[in-house]
Amino acid sequence: MRIYSMTATFGKLEHETLTLKPGLNVIHAPNEWGKSTWCAFLVNMLYGIDTRARASGTAIPDKERYAPWSGAAMSGRIDLNWNGRDITIERTSNARTPMGIFRAYETASGLDVPELSSSNCGQMLLGVERSVFSRAGFIRLTDLPVAQDEALRRRLNNLVTTGDESGTADRLGQTLRDLKNKCRSNKANGLIPEAEARRETLRQQLDSLQDLQQRTESLQTRQQELEEQIRQLENHKQALDYAKYLEEAEKLQNARQAAKEAKDRRMALEAEVSQLPEGEEAQLLQLADHLMQEQLRLQAQRDALPQKPEEPEAPSIFAELAPEEALAQVEKDLDRWNGLQKKQKRTGVVICAIVGALTAAGALVALAAPLSYAVAGLGLAVAVIALALGIAGKSKVRKQAQQLQGKYPGKAPDTWLAEAQTYARESTAYWQSLQNYTDRERNLAQKEDDLHKRIREFAGQMPIAQKRQQLEQAQHLRADLEKADKEVYRAEEFAKTLEEMTQPVQPPQAQDMLNYSYRQTVDILDSAKFEQRQVQLKLAECDGQRQIQGHEAQLRSELEKEKQRILRLEAYYDAIEMAQSALSKAGAALQRRFAPKISKRTQELFQAMTGDRYQRVVMAEDMRLSIAAADEDTLRDAQRRSDGTVDQLYLALRLAVAEELTPGAPVVLDDALVRFDDDRLAAAMKILAQEAKGRQVILFTCQQREADWEKNTQKE
Repeated sequence: MRIYSMTATFGKLEHETLTLKPGLNVIHAPNEWGKSTWCAFLVNMLYGIDTRARASGTAIPDKERYAPWSGAAMSGRIDLNWNGRDITIERTSNARTPMGIFRAYETASGLDVPELSSSNCGQMLLGVERSVFSRAGFIRLTDLPVAQDEALRRRLNNLVTTGDESGTADRLGQTLRDLKNKCRSNKANGLIPEAEARRETLRQQLDSLQDLQQRTESLQTRQQELEEQIRQLENHKQALDYAKYLEEAEKLQNARQAAKEAKDRRMALEAEVSQLPEGEEAQLLQLADHLMQEQLRLQAQRDALPQKPEEPEAPSIFAELAPEEALAQVEKDLDRWNGLQKKQKRTGVVICAIVGALTAAGALVALAAPLSYAVAGLGLAVAVIALALGIAGKSKVRKQAQQLQGKYPGKAPDTWLAEAQTYARESTAYWQSLQNYTDRERNLAQKEDDLHKRIREFAGQMPIAQKRQQLEQAQHLRADLEKADKEVYRAEEFAKTLEEMTQPVQPPQAQDMLNYSYRQTVDILDSAKFEQRQVQLKLAECDGQRQIQGHEAQLRSELEKEKQRILRLEAYYDAIEMAQSALSKAGAALQRRFAPKISKRTQELFQAMTGDRYQRVVMAEDMRLSIAAADEDTLRDAQRRSDGTVDQLYLALRLAVAEELTPGAPVVLDDALVRFDDDRLAAAMKILAQEAKGRQVILFTCQQREADWEKNTQKE
């Protein structure tokens, strides 16, 4: 197969096209240009997107990693040549599956290529599965080492050991596995487990038949016991029903007698009520209650009246004087008292003057002058007369004051007015209290007179309490008559109901030996009948199960046949295991033969890349490599060498594997030569150029060295 061009909307690629030529293609571009994206695009165009892949902590599935950055749907196209035909394959996305829509057609005519489909495109074009191509013809720096893979191992084994890919041994092995699985794939599936299950089923059926026989005999015995118990319980129930009938008949007779007695009581009450006037006892009782309550209320008011106020006693100084007369007298006496006090003061002044004059006259006499004697004598006479008159007047005023004080013995003049005012206030308060008391007593007496009049109109000369008792008795009598009517109705209805319910019952046919209550009898009888039905159902079930299980002789015959069949199947199973063991040993022997061939070609390529330094390469069955340099006596594990040497070794191994498994498919390399030194890079490029003579080689690189080598080679 040779690729002409690829057009991709894939990851960072947006409708971009990569054109390729036959032979060696060296595509030099910087990091993040899209080299790895083109590689992933090619693989997914050939084999499709794995939609089942899920993101993990270390990897992102291609459906997410290469989703177009522009948000467009993932799509692509590859123009190629396959078996001499120019073909175009296209993949587009639908709403649910990226790259899920596939078409392959002839480029020139547009006619579909039916042999290519979405699922088999890579297998048909390259001749290998996806995992084989990823480990052989698709070489990236990140996964140069070749890990063990079942599909890769199978193809290498078939090619090296038999020279073709027919897979006869594998198909034989698969046939043996299928036959073995048919006999027994696990504990539950296969002919042997089925036969063993059938054998166990037959054994269980035989055991079940024996159990059914024992259960049937036990159920039949229980059925007979229940029939006898039910007969005795029904006879006991009949005896209880008959006893209840006799009891109800007696109740009926008593009810009829009670109805007759109720009628007699009603007739007697009707006679008493007929003597009463047309009754309005309820209204009259309400009026009597109202009058009695009013009487109690007025009595409470009478009891609540205060005592009649007593007239205060007049003070002794105002005896037989009204309060206003006492006030007038005190005011008059106070005026006289004040006047007498003023007179006493004037008389004292005059006497003092006279005494002064007498003193002056005595002084003149002492001068002993004639004129002085005459004047002094005259003055002395006048002074004596005036003094006598003054003393007489003062005595009179004192006497009058004493008379005024005598009217108010023991009272100071300044308290006379307060005494009179207190007397006036107490007298006024008394008359006001007396007036209030008189008004309340008169109003209450009027209400009592009105109430007594209404009571006489209602009860006549009878006390109101007695009248009320009379009305209450009449009301009770009418109520008793109503109760009697109801009692007669209830008694008659009860007797009628009992008469309807009391049906004649026949006595039991056999002697009753049980002593259960009626409720216990019904419960036990129902339980016995229920158990009897269950026993009948179980007997029918046992009979049906016996029919399902079949006859014992037939089951034993089938069981023996099944045992013989299991023996034959187990012998067949043992034979298959022996065949598998033999085939496995043969396959292992053949598998050990393919390693030398791959090892030889790997050694040739590796020796050329390293300038004849490493001349021995050995590959184990798991594809683990060991190498030795020309000057080394022993093989060493490849992982002990430098990173560049390991890259060169695994590149040689992948090219050797690709030559065997994908001879017509392109070889794609993604930065696979980064860690090669210049000499080994030149050697590797020569090998790739030689490889490109027989197939298309596509080398993506971020280094200028590969591109320079290609240019120099073209010049030469």
